[in-house]
Amino acid sequence: VDKGVEIGAHTLSGNVFETRALDELFPDWKEMGAPLDTPVVDDRFYWLPNGKWSVPIPGFLLHFVPEMNQQGNFVISLGKLCKWLAEQAEEMGVEIYPGFAADKPLFGEEGELIGVQLSDVGIGKDGQKKDSFEPGMQLLGRQTILAEGCRGSLSEQIMEHYNLRADSCPQHYGLGIKEIWEIPEKNHKAGTVVHTVGWPLDQMTYGGSFIYHMKPNLIHMGLVVGLDYSNPYLSPYQEFQK
Repeated sequence: VDKGVEIGAHTLSGNVFETRALDELFPDWKEMGAPLDTPVVDDRFYWLPNGKWSVPIPGFLLHFVPEMNQQGNFVISLGKLCKWLAEQAEEMGVEIYPGFAADKPLFGEEGELIGVQLSDVGIGKDGQKKDSFEPGMQLLGRQTILAEGCRGSLSEQIMEHYNLRADSCPQHYGLGIKEIWEIPEKNHKAGTVVHTVGWPLDQMTYGGSFIYHMKPNLIHMGLVVGLDYSNPYLSPYQEFQK
């Protein structure tokens, strides 16, 4: 089930994608027409001490952090990839229900997770049941997989029910601001990936920015700020505008 009107409608990420999992799932994904058409051709990382200067980080240093080495990856629209994956799943007989939101988990007699219940429909703005009210359908299965992101409502209920956060490191959250720009082709180089740390954030604030050039002439750009920032007046959106 997906609360979006179609698969991928709520998947807004434009990102750099490593194909290892897709290679294992669909070894011939290129021939199948997967929407991966912008390979990374230029990978850069900068430290920005201020708004005027940039210090490039040598590529060999990034090899000590494999996650920052983007060679062999692709700049993609994750929404388009999810839509394509849904089409492949349906061809295999998987039933997909877009436009329906899961409301709560369902548990069996022994406390095991057995499925989810969809949201009720026909509820008025005042919270009262209308004539069109229908209770949410219960979907049961031997396996229930939650893919809700970093703080999903069902996932939070599951973690509390099973006490999954006991003896675990606390989760680290951040605020991300992102925009997609269409720019002149003369200023665009498909496959360029740029990451930065530093400005506009101060040296004590965790975060960084990114710029990804995607075909035909789009750039995905954004700023991520860790939620542990100490300045209560800091606005990630205003910092991004700098």
